[in-house]
Amino acid sequence: MLPTGLPQGTVPRLERPGPLRERVYEALLELITARALEPGRHLVESELAGQLGVSRQPVREALQRLNTEGWVDLRPAQGAFVHEPTQAEADQLLSVRSLLEAEAARLAALNADKAGIDALHEIAGQGRLAVAAHDVTRAVALNAAFHAKIMELAGNAVLAELAAQVDRRVRWHYTPVARLRGGTSWDEHEELIEAIDSRDGQRATRLMREHTEHTRQSYHEQDNS
Repeated sequence: MLPTGLPQGTVPRLERPGPLRERVYEALLELITARALEPGRHLVESELAGQLGVSRQPVREALQRLNTEGWVDLRPAQGAFVHEPTQAEADQLLSVRSLLEAEAARLAALNADKAGIDALHEIAGQGRLAVAAHDVTRAVALNAAFHAKIMELAGNAVLAELAAQVDRRVRWHYTPVARLRGGTSWDEHEELIEAIDSRDGQRATRLMREHTEHTRQSYHEQDNS
């Protein structure tokens, strides 16, 4: 069920356009990704329906789809639960992310213009402010925006499409380590910007691989604590 005392605005408002089941699915997926619904939480259809202001049917359909995609576990005679990711799953995801983003960093170093570099600096500056304010939600969103911008600057549509498929899962795994990574992550982002700005594709590739490896290590550290 949804935890009590959710921060204002945590439960997404369901806009009217589009199929209801799709909007319920997106709302629940966002709550799971942001860990407002944390791994292992029991998801009760009636309570979710009440929180979202819908009937139980679209909630049931959304949970079935989330189960198919690996976000939710449906257990016989017990109900639905938010999936609890294993360390092996995290390793596999972050390994794929490392391959995709290392190539994106290399291509960005070849293709980025001044406007793109300025945009990366702006996101990095906002990220540091979010860390200083202990705003984990915003820091996670800005981290995603930073990596998405590098992917955009790479200029490879197929690479961007593949990266988009893992983006939400990366955010899901990154959220619990965002506070642990803190300003260090943004220090690494600044180094990446320097490498991209100087058109040093080899260095950008190496830095991105190291960056994703540091995230993987932090994930395992918090998981074992």
